[in-house]
Amino acid sequence: MTSIVIPAHNEAQVIGRLLDSLLADSIEDETDIVVVCNGCTDDTAHIAAARGPRVRVVETPVPSKHAALRTGDEHARGFPRLYVDADVVLGSGDVRALAEPLNDDSSGVLATAPERRIPLAGCAWRVRAYYRVWQRLPAVREGLFGRGVIAVSKAGHTRIAALPPLMADDLAASLAFAPEERRVVEAARVVVQPPRTWPDLIKRRIRAAVSTAQVEQQHQSPQEASARTSKADLIALVRGEPKLVTSVVVFVAAAVVARRRAEKAIRAQDFGTWLRDESSRQN
Repeated sequence: MTSIVIPAHNEAQVIGRLLDSLLADSIEDETDIVVVCNGCTDDTAHIAAARGPRVRVVETPVPSKHAALRTGDEHARGFPRLYVDADVVLGSGDVRALAEPLNDDSSGVLATAPERRIPLAGCAWRVRAYYRVWQRLPAVREGLFGRGVIAVSKAGHTRIAALPPLMADDLAASLAFAPEERRVVEAARVVVQPPRTWPDLIKRRIRAAVSTAQVEQQHQSPQEASARTSKADLIALVRGEPKLVTSVVVFVAAAVVARRRAEKAIRAQDFGTWLRDESSRQN
């Protein structure tokens, strides 16, 4: 049985669409879904429980994603195991596609993630420009982070269970596996809602800058551990697609603003403040 752990903190606006997608076209006992409502003050738990007995709801007063993931592990029943953010959309067919390589011991694959689809309609032009560049970056295409979904085998779970609490849990999980141990599965797709406004994009990028710095501090060789964008990556993009030059300028501007605003939190070692983007949760 494939277990799906969903940490959810005040996700009443979006948890229903994810659960409906996971339950559609799946058979009973195919998946074990655990929604961990952590520190919720809204109707997240009620909405999740209303999906029926195939969704088990666990409530904890502690508003912590890391604690919610560990709580989910305590209640999950099987492997492969998926960790899914509440604000994405993933289907039952995608779950099967992610689990397939993990069920094959001969593949050597310990962790998988889906291809991402980012619907940019309705987003500010600078947000669209940013993501035109971001989605083309080698580290973004090849890493398991930034997808809101990661699936692991039992052996893969042992690897990530040893990780310390980190804001960028998906980046840390991706870096925990060698390239040959992880796979982006083309047959699986996840819909990741982007921020709709420039200020909300900057919030996300500040959070990314702070959390990346935290991950780098945990590694002996930060250069190898990082998923930062290099100047060479951007130059290669423009050379390959000259029409992206304006988008690259926007991308660099967002990165500079975010890093400057993140410096204070990094100096203070504040890795607990979560700058949440609410615009991507609007219906």
